[in-house]
Amino acid sequence: MAATRVHNLSISLDGFATGEPQSLEAPFGHAGQRLHEWMFATAMFRRMRGESAEDTTEDDAFAARFEDGIGAEIMGAHKFGPPGWQDDPDWRGWWGENPPFHTPAFVLTHRPRPSLEMAGGTTFHFLDASPEEALDVARQAAGGLDVRIGGGPTVVRDFVLAGLVDHLHVVVVPILLGRGVRLWDGLEGIEQRYDVASVTTPSGVTHVTFSRAEG
Repeated sequence: MAATRVHNLSISLDGFATGEPQSLEAPFGHAGQRLHEWMFATAMFRRMRGESAEDTTEDDAFAARFEDGIGAEIMGAHKFGPPGWQDDPDWRGWWGENPPFHTPAFVLTHRPRPSLEMAGGTTFHFLDASPEEALDVARQAAGGLDVRIGGGPTVVRDFVLAGLVDHLHVVVVPILLGRGVRLWDGLEGIEQRYDVASVTTPSGVTHVTFSRAEG
């Protein structure tokens, strides 16, 4: 059966996946880009920007799994745009006309709008749905491939709480944010449901993977 996966979700040492306040000028609030600097250095990210790049680092190996075998993505409203984007009928996401998903992408919002077809195979669909309902729709669109839960942290937390995530990849970045949106609130005991492994790389980040335990 196709899996439900989370990749490259970066959090601070104190568990925040974004800072505050979020805005058009500061998508991650006071965190800036500090949570994602490890990824910007990878060949995977440079290729996404259209650059020629090769890499054999562990960071790149983890980052590149983002793409493998994915047939659809689910994301929250705050990943698609800054607060208030629903009031702008011309808002088309952060990524320009060729977003990096190249699959159907389902945006969870209480204010759906018509689907938005972009270049490169990405089509945004806007759903007012529970995690279970959204996953059913995404699985149908994925054509037997896996579904990626793209974030932000609130959406990932909701899907984990609902028992819907088979693989969770979290990148712990050695910074303290002190405020923002935390990933782990309400997820006490998550390690009892998953096989957990961790790898610390020369960049200073720690990749923690949670794979659904057998049986």
